[in-house]
Amino acid sequence: MKSDIHPEYHPVVFQDMTTGHRFITRSTTKSDKIEQIDGVDHYIISAGVTSDTHPFFTGQKQFVDTAGRIDKFQKRFGAVRRAGKPKLKA
Repeated sequence: MKSDIHPEYHPVVFQDMTTGHRFITRSTTKSDKIEQIDGVDHYIISAGVTSDTHPFFTGQKQFVDTAGRIDKFQKRFGAVRRAGKPKLKA
């Protein structure tokens, strides 16, 4: 590997903002918050969505009312029609 071209790799803790679950790993990102874990300084990075809360990993499905959305759209924009192309006169 070439020297002096790679970013620095730091110990970090990714913390889920919803559940508080923490993932200890290494990354190139930094933050202002630092916490010492097992004698090593770790950067604390808050994450909005992690595998602890993402619906794909938790198995929770969200029901989407598509029929209601279509009806609402038709009520708002049903009378509005797309303008046709102007006809060219020869």
